[in-house]
Amino acid sequence: MLCTAAGIMLGVIVGLYALFELHYFLRMCLCVIIARYFKKKMHILDPTSVGGLCLTNDIDTLLYHMNNARYLREIDFARVDFYERTLLYRTIRSKGGSVVQGATTIRYRRFIRPFTRFTISSRVVYWDDQSIFMEHRFIGLSDGFIHCIALCRQRVIECSVEDVMATLLKPITTHTDSSTSCLDKLESGMGPAGGVLVSNGTSKLKPEMPMEVAKWLEWNDISSATLRSER
Repeated sequence: MLCTAAGIMLGVIVGLYALFELHYFLRMCLCVIIARYFKKKMHILDPTSVGGLCLTNDIDTLLYHMNNARYLREIDFARVDFYERTLLYRTIRSKGGSVVQGATTIRYRRFIRPFTRFTISSRVVYWDDQSIFMEHRFIGLSDGFIHCIALCRQRVIECSVEDVMATLLKPITTHTDSSTSCLDKLESGMGPAGGVLVSNGTSKLKPEMPMEVAKWLEWNDISSATLRSER
């Protein structure tokens, strides 16, 4: 009986791995739980950081550095951590909206070797009326070198980006409350009464558009025009 149950359980696990990338979903759930319940909340314009380690299932066929596609996968986990700790995703959902990945550009500067530890620093660098632009940096833990840098465009639909950011830009000074409580206080305009740790306790302003974002948007517009002309 026990052997039968164990066999069925093993078959279910193998089946799930065959149909889905199960460890991806499990790690994503773990990232959400840790960010939501065990990490301090952050202001929307403050950078967040998550740790990473290049393992054998991350390397490419040459066997001596991280597979290029794995960088984008690691950014998924870093972005979820940022969403939860800054309340960005919850704020978008509370306003009836949703968010999807609109575009990504990535630049590799130096490969990451197997069993090398790194951190991914994530921050919002700009937003417009439709999208939020984030920067992700892969930073070596031993030398602080930026191995890779990526720009991502988060397309917000069915709600106003300006409205979302206006809510999150309010200054709040403590990190003792839950995420739900923080969001309630932000939306009710309670400001410094509680929620997200902001070092100076003052409201932060929208950053100027970085030059690389401006050029990237120009490239996107050119690409879109080219594709439309091919129809």
